[in-house]
Amino acid sequence: MNKEDFVIWERIKEDDDAALKVLFDRYYKPLCIYALQFSKSLPDAEDFVQGVFITLWSKRNEIHIQTSLKAYLYKSVFNTCMQNKRKEKKIEKSLELLKWQILQEQVEEDSTLLPQRIERIKCLVDALPDRCKEILLLSKREGYKNKEIAEKLGISLKTVESQMSIAFKKIRLGFKKANLVLLVFLGKRTF
Repeated sequence: MNKEDFVIWERIKEDDDAALKVLFDRYYKPLCIYALQFSKSLPDAEDFVQGVFITLWSKRNEIHIQTSLKAYLYKSVFNTCMQNKRKEKKIEKSLELLKWQILQEQVEEDSTLLPQRIERIKCLVDALPDRCKEILLLSKREGYKNKEIAEKLGISLKTVESQMSIAFKKIRLGFKKANLVLLVFLGKRTF
């Protein structure tokens, strides 16, 4: 440890808060710049550095510095940043696990409602006007494209699109009235 740092450290250990201020003024900004390499923001970097100075002051009689005071401060900031990264990863992992559990519960809940939803779709499709129902079934059950339906039925493409729109609106409305959530069950062979 250089002589100047040694004197400052000895004064700090003797409860000289003026010596701590000298040390703080000398190293605070460079340590914040260093911590910024490992943190997401300047306020986080500043928090880490301030935490190191607080620990240095509060444990001044327990800390034994073998290297230079500067090296000790940089190593302490690095360790603090790494601890924070590990904690963030642990929190992130916990959040991912929670998201997965919620998704699993949702999938299980949805699968129990699936037969009810399919039955509701069948009823709603059966209640559609004949032409509207025919066009929807050609599209969703038989897999025809709108242009193919228009050619097959001898109607315009606009009519097909309009009838599909009417069918979907009526089905959505039917699900809202029944307080059910309509997932995308309008794939092939659902009804």
